[in-house]
Amino acid sequence: MIRIAMQKSLTQRQKVLVRAAAVLSAVFCSMLVLLFMGLNPFKVYGNIFSGCFGTFYRFKQVVYKAVPLTILSLGCCVAFKMKFWNIGAEGQFYMGAFAATWAFMLFPAAPAALLLPLMAIFALVAGGIFALIPAALKIKWGTSETLVTLMLNYVAQKWVSYLKYSYLPWRDPHGGGSPKIVNFSDNAILPNLFGIHIGWLIALLLVLAMYFVLKKTKFGYEVSVIGESFDTARYAGINVSRTIIIAVVLSGGLCALAGMIQASAIEHSLTDNMSNGMGFTAVITTWLSQLDPVIALAVSFVFSVLLQGGSYLQTSMGVPDSMGTIIQTIIIFFVLGSEFFVRYRFVIEKKGAAS
Repeated sequence: MIRIAMQKSLTQRQKVLVRAAAVLSAVFCSMLVLLFMGLNPFKVYGNIFSGCFGTFYRFKQVVYKAVPLTILSLGCCVAFKMKFWNIGAEGQFYMGAFAATWAFMLFPAAPAALLLPLMAIFALVAGGIFALIPAALKIKWGTSETLVTLMLNYVAQKWVSYLKYSYLPWRDPHGGGSPKIVNFSDNAILPNLFGIHIGWLIALLLVLAMYFVLKKTKFGYEVSVIGESFDTARYAGINVSRTIIIAVVLSGGLCALAGMIQASAIEHSLTDNMSNGMGFTAVITTWLSQLDPVIALAVSFVFSVLLQGGSYLQTSMGVPDSMGTIIQTIIIFFVLGSEFFVRYRFVIEKKGAAS
C-alpha cells in the first residue's frame, strides 16, 4: 500500500536540486513534444535564444516584457505573503495606467521632472485604492478576496474601454475617426538609459526595496506572521486589520506602477489591451518564485524570454507563437509538481510493517 506522508526536512541544497531536476525534466519533455510535432528541438531552442539575444533590439523586447512582469510579481508577493490572494493585478495594472493618463490630461504642459513623478503618484494611489476594495470587504464581511479581485479586473478593463470608445474629452482628435485615447507628449514619456527605457532601473530598485521590506523590517515580519495565522498575529500584539490594509495598498500600488510604466514608456497612451494578460502571468511567476523578490526577478525574466522567443519563432520558423506558451506550461507543470516532492513523500507500507 502506498500512502503520502510529510517530507522530512530537506536542506536548502536538496530543495534546489529537486527544483533543478524539475526544470531539466520540463526541458526534456518539451523537446519530446517538439519532436512529436515534427520540429527539431535544438533548432527551436536555438531560435528562441537568437530571438531574445541575437540583437540588441530583440534583447530590448525581452526587457520590455520583463519590467512590468517583475513589478507585478513584486506586488503579488506582498499580498501572497500574507495569504491575501490578490488575483487582481491585471485590474490594478489598468487602473495605474488610467491614473497616469489622468495626471497627464490634467497637467499636459508640466515639465517631465514634475509630470513623471506625478503620474507615478497618481498610479500608486489609484492602484492602492482599487486593491483596498476587496481588503475592506474581507475585513468587514469575510468575503473571498480571490473572487472580488478577479471580478474587479474586468471592471478596470471595461472602464478603460469606455474611455476609449465613449468619453470624448479623452479621445484623440487626430485618430482619424477610430476610437483611440490621445497620445502622450514627450514630457510624459519615460527617458531611456543605455538605450532602454528607465523602467528597468526602477524594477531593479523595487526588487531590492521589497527584499529589504519583506525580509528585514518589522512590517515584513508582521506580514509573514499574519500569513501563518491570524490568531498568532493577534496574540503577538499585531494590529491585523491595519497591516492587511497597508500590505494590500502596497500590493495594488506596485501593480498600478507597472501599468504607469507600460503606458508611458511603451504604449505612449492608454489602451484596453496593453497588458496582454501580464497580470495573470504575474500570479504564476509569483508562485514559482516562492514569494522571494529576487527570485521573482529571475523567474519573470525567464518567462519574458519564452514570450519573446515564442514570438520570434513565428517569424523565423513559421511556428505559431503559442509554442512558447506550450513550453511555459510544461515548465510550470513540472516546477509546481516539484513542490509536492519538497513537502511530501511516498511511503510504501507492507503488511505488518512499514518501509
